Amino acid sequence: MNSNIKKRILTSILLIALLIGMFFYSYIMIISLIIIAIISWIEFYALISKIFKKDILKDKFFRFSYKALSLIYLSGLVYLIFTIESENSNLKIYLLYSVLIAILSDIGGLVCGKIFKGKKLTKISPNKTISGSIGSFMFSMLLIPFFYKVQIDQSIVNLFLITIIISLTSQLGDLFISLLKRKAKVKDTSDLLPGHGGVLDRIDGIIFAIPLGIFLFIFI
Repeated sequence: MNSNIKKRILTSILLIALLIGMFFYSYIMIISLIIIAIISWIEFYALISKIFKKDILKDKFFRFSYKALSLIYLSGLVYLIFTIESENSNLKIYLLYSVLIAILSDIGGLVCGKIFKGKKLTKISPNKTISGSIGSFMFSMLLIPFFYKVQIDQSIVNLFLITIIISLTSQLGDLFISLLKRKAKVKDTSDLLPGHGGVLDRIDGIIFAIPLGIFLFIFI
């Protein structure tokens, strides 16, 4: 086992421990969300700066865009915190389900892509395959039996469609960040997490899946 794999395993254990703490204690989740949001936004800014190779805050268009995106990002964070503290337990379940879908999509893509390999999905990310994408959908659907009627009161058809859409969104979010990294000519957004890269590398799909997932559950 090489040192990089050992680092990935150790970091994964620490991240799982953090997720468990976030699940049982709201204050740990709120503090973690704030820290994760700040770090990932810094990584995103650094990524964009490398792409355009200039100080984007000196450009009027990018200054406006950066402020708009920052406002949207901050609003999303505030809404998440409100969701956590809300007495509406359904919102917490929707949040948890969306996160788990994104995580299982990532795992499914990695496992099936490694095992079955096959044709590449896109040039944006050479390591991603069609079999991996199918695996992402399959792994995400494993959650349905555990949440259907027990935690989420949706018809089986609705829950199936919502799961597929969230998984697809998570995969597209992953590809979008991969595209930015490719444009910036970097492998990872940072080296903060040993063996995993940056925070943004780990939550690229999640930050797209959460808002859409909550929206779908509320309005469908």
